[in-house]
Amino acid sequence: MYAEERQQAIASEVRARGRVAVTQLAQRFEVTGETVRRDLAVLARQGVVQRVHGGAVRPDIVAVIDEPDLAQREQSRLAEKTAIGRAAQAFLPPAGGSVIFDAGTTTLRAALALAGDRDLAVITNALPLATHLSTLPRCEVTVVGGRIRGKTQAAVGATTVDTLRRMRASVAFMGVNGLSLDHGLSTPDPDEAAAKRAMLSAANTVVVLADSSKFNREDLVSFGDLTDIDVLVTDAEADPSLMADLTALDIEVVIA
Repeated sequence: MYAEERQQAIASEVRARGRVAVTQLAQRFEVTGETVRRDLAVLARQGVVQRVHGGAVRPDIVAVIDEPDLAQREQSRLAEKTAIGRAAQAFLPPAGGSVIFDAGTTTLRAALALAGDRDLAVITNALPLATHLSTLPRCEVTVVGGRIRGKTQAAVGATTVDTLRRMRASVAFMGVNGLSLDHGLSTPDPDEAAAKRAMLSAANTVVVLADSSKFNREDLVSFGDLTDIDVLVTDAEADPSLMADLTALDIEVVIA
């Protein structure tokens, strides 16, 4: 195989899988690691890949350490988030059941879509969600306390985590900042990640609500594995290759 052919094959692999490793490519193409690194250097100069330790990733996969304010995120991809929130209603438990609502603008859309006569026990650490849900006459709302993080208006910290660890809910509607095959479910803030991890453990069924802009993105802290997900509700622009990988993990994928 000529170098150009090998580089094209590597580029296709990165586009499909999101990342590649030097050792795996060397074995696949029966060349040295140094040859693969030269190929990756060529592709990096072309903007096709971004070099990382041990291999390369697709340029749109970045390790994020910050996030926009809540007001900015509320207006981003609003139509998609609204559709996802409506589709999430299919996964609510029967009347009298319990639901954890994670903080986030997509989970907020699910809360806003909730029927006013729905009889539910709701647990949340998010002030905007608690404010709305408390207006629904048949919702019993428990707000988990802790330090309020300004960017997300969510309670975080040791008190939050300890409270969630003592709870058990039928369903958790979870938000994410990033979702990828290698890094799982991620978010920029360690304290927020700890609260999300506790929510995952507290629910019998985990429903992730995420628009397609969150996919193949890796934020600073991973708070869960893809195998922690039971259902993913997303939009029609979701990467088909990633959706196939999630389906292979026995995750129900719903396109809103």
